[in-house]
Amino acid sequence: MKKIQIKGPVISDSDGKFMEFWGMQDAYTYPSKVRNVLDNANGEDITLEINSPGGIVSEGSEIYTALKQYSGHVEAHIYGDADSAASVIAMGADKVLMSPTAQMMIHKSSGGGAGHADDMQSIGQGLDQIDQSLVNVYAKKTGKSKEEIYNMLNAQTFMNAETAVKEGFADGIMEDAKKASDEAQPAFNSAVPLPHLSTDKRDLFTEFLKSVQKATDANRATDEVDKPIQDKNNDDDDSQLLKNKLAILFAQN
Repeated sequence: MKKIQIKGPVISDSDGKFMEFWGMQDAYTYPSKVRNVLDNANGEDITLEINSPGGIVSEGSEIYTALKQYSGHVEAHIYGDADSAASVIAMGADKVLMSPTAQMMIHKSSGGGAGHADDMQSIGQGLDQIDQSLVNVYAKKTGKSKEEIYNMLNAQTFMNAETAVKEGFADGIMEDAKKASDEAQPAFNSAVPLPHLSTDKRDLFTEFLKSVQKATDANRATDEVDKPIQDKNNDDDDSQLLKNKLAILFAQN
């Protein structure tokens, strides 16, 4: 059996790669991180360990679809929160179990934009379409009517474990309550805010990542023939590299 942790905010693959570079990937969930496990699971049973406040609905949808397409059995264990997009991911499992102290939250999609009146109308129409997709997902799991689900989304509905089971969003409550409570951690404790970068800085950082990857690949190939001797100069280079990273992130415009 393989485990996939759905922890922290649900973010895009591009932001996930950014977090990987800084060693913070365990605090976030993104599609490629889940697909990598599924692609190498060879049909083995999968357990999702969920404690997430949700995030980008399109990324949650991609993970939901990947889980639904997986050939093996998928079981979701909700230890803390399965809110918003994280609840969509939970719906991708064949079976959903919740800790007695866990909760699930569903709501209508939200977003923003800028432009003239027709642009605003288009954004609203797009959000309506997302809501209809969410209604279909939850209705399929629960057996409820689409009208019932829509009303729950509109009300921003919070459900504890017993309520989620009663309403059909979960299939049962985890038996080992003590273990579930001990392992559950608040999602906001594990989430590190994503640094905000202006477009020009993000483009610069992307190019920087490519250059680092290229240099790393070259060094890896060289290491197979002749491993370099570590000395003070190498340490100085590492220190300068770190300074360069921080300068990119925090340099003033």
